Amino acid sequence: MKKIYAPCLAIGIGLLSLTSSLAQQTAVDFFNEGVQKSNAKDFTGALQAFTTAIIMNPENSASYYNRALAKSSLNDIQGAVGDLDQAIELNPQDANAFLYRGMSRSKLEDFRGAMQDFNRSIELSPNDAFLYYNRGLCRSQMNYLASALTDFNKAASISPNDANVLTARGNCKNQLTDYRGALADFGLALEKSPNKISALAGRGYSRFKTEDYKGALADFSRSIELNPQDADLFYKRGLVKTRMADFENAVADYNKTLELNPNHYKAFFSRGFCRSRTGSNKLALTDLDKAIEMDNRGLQTTKAYYSEFITQNLLPLLATVVQDRYKVSELGDDRADAYLVRGILKNSTGDGKPALADLNRAVELNPTSSESYFIRGIIRSSLGDQKGALIDCNSTVKLNPRHAEAYYLRGLVRYDSGDEVGGCTDLSRSGELGYVQSYKIIADRCNKVIRQ
Repeated sequence: MKKIYAPCLAIGIGLLSLTSSLAQQTAVDFFNEGVQKSNAKDFTGALQAFTTAIIMNPENSASYYNRALAKSSLNDIQGAVGDLDQAIELNPQDANAFLYRGMSRSKLEDFRGAMQDFNRSIELSPNDAFLYYNRGLCRSQMNYLASALTDFNKAASISPNDANVLTARGNCKNQLTDYRGALADFGLALEKSPNKISALAGRGYSRFKTEDYKGALADFSRSIELNPQDADLFYKRGLVKTRMADFENAVADYNKTLELNPNHYKAFFSRGFCRSRTGSNKLALTDLDKAIEMDNRGLQTTKAYYSEFITQNLLPLLATVVQDRYKVSELGDDRADAYLVRGILKNSTGDGKPALADLNRAVELNPTSSESYFIRGIIRSSLGDQKGALIDCNSTVKLNPRHAEAYYLRGLVRYDSGDEVGGCTDLSRSGELGYVQSYKIIADRCNKVIRQ
């Protein structure tokens, strides 16, 4: 459970002037609004409230901590790490800030950084089972299984009825091939939480490895009832059926696996094996070819950048920002706005190059207009000039550091050009400033970025 902090804003009130005191109280109001919205699952609203509280009082660690939780709930993991950095800098004795930064770093596959955070959180709070549990999960991901088991044992000694701890320890024992010990842990976990899918699936695997195929089949079938969209559950049930020589029904499970996850190369292999046992040799060879091809492709693949990525994600920017924001208004003496609006209209009809000429003129006439640089950046990007778009975005945020859409566009360009961490940082800043479209890309792309 995420731990939300109350604001630490009352310290030194007697030293403040009346005006400062009122400002501090206003920051408290926004903080409390953020907490209320977080509790109501309105994480976008909570993020905006905490951001306002931070602007009004940037020295309050609790605001950064709680905004990090809101960002994490919006799948902006890298953004959450940035806020937790600030929270820890302001309050280096906060065990929970280290804990959640460690959890966030684990999601970004920065396991060594995560381990440092978990170690520090345990130093600060050595009797908290949740801390040992999370460090154990991190160690498991790093394949330090013996150390992970030590952590799970410690967590279980502090909280012996915690189904999550028991399940994690059971999974660790499975990895260590202690299937009998794992069965005992999963059994206890399911006594506490009978419908816990991960415990059912873990026990199913333990039973499979100890040749209790009937029990394994029952566990995987129950898991599938509870979560029918999990491809791996069908795959594992298929393995049980394969071991039981029920090849036709095993193929049905592998078919479902591949329907849910067409890139599951292990399912292609297992289906090919089953088909070879039922005389469908041609189909079996096709499956085995795909398994080999997909496995090799997975080993050789480096990070790919999609040529349509920027174009696809510019569409909501053009539709919801550019077209709606710029209406005809009173024209200034420099006529820059006339070129700006005409450029927008030309671009909307597909005349990108004439539109760019208009935006160049708008920038010449009013070189301090952040909007002219921003729109020119959009047009340059749509014409394939990503370097020029990046320069315009830099100019925009220099002139207007709170231009959410400029951070969004710069984030797209940076990500697509290979600077994934920088791109995701910009997208996080964009969402923080209120452009919620950023979170769709953050959820899809940024949590796969490995923190260096």
